[in-house]
Amino acid sequence: MKRATLLLLLSAGPASAHSGTGLPGGFLAGLLHPLTGLDHLLAMVAVGLWGRFLGRPLLYLLPMIFPLMMVAGAEIGMLDVPLPPIELGIALSVVALGTAVAFAWKAPVWLACPIAGLFALFHGYAHGRELPSAADPLGYAAGFVLATGSLHLAGIAVGELKMRSLGVGIAGAGLWFLVRAVMS
Repeated sequence: MKRATLLLLLSAGPASAHSGTGLPGGFLAGLLHPLTGLDHLLAMVAVGLWGRFLGRPLLYLLPMIFPLMMVAGAEIGMLDVPLPPIELGIALSVVALGTAVAFAWKAPVWLACPIAGLFALFHGYAHGRELPSAADPLGYAAGFVLATGSLHLAGIAVGELKMRSLGVGIAGAGLWFLVRAVMS
């Protein structure tokens, strides 16, 4: 029993992706970190999905604005400028971006860009507070921004795949209707 408890304690991870201290640092740690925080992962994929749905120019603008504003948020976090509760802002980003995708909200460019930028500030701020404790803050930041952009691209790809899959399904149904029409 003691051995099982010890193994369980040793295998437990942090409850949140934003632990605040003791980052190992380095490019690889930064690259992997967004993939281990479900809040960040979902928000980044949602940005890509929403951009894919909204089309040009937001298809390109949202995945560019988010990492840039995330870097600005990290700088604000490193300067210890107070912001509203960060985890609340991050959670709201997942809710709002997921809702925008779910309800196919066609936000205009002038509104979609600041929404993505505001949420990016919260995500960046959380990690900016962590960066000074990283062994290699620049490497960590570079990996983190690259992973974020990759998650945006994954969202775009999923959106494209979903649209194409729906098209294949519709065409398949059409073939079924055609076969039924020919057979009758």
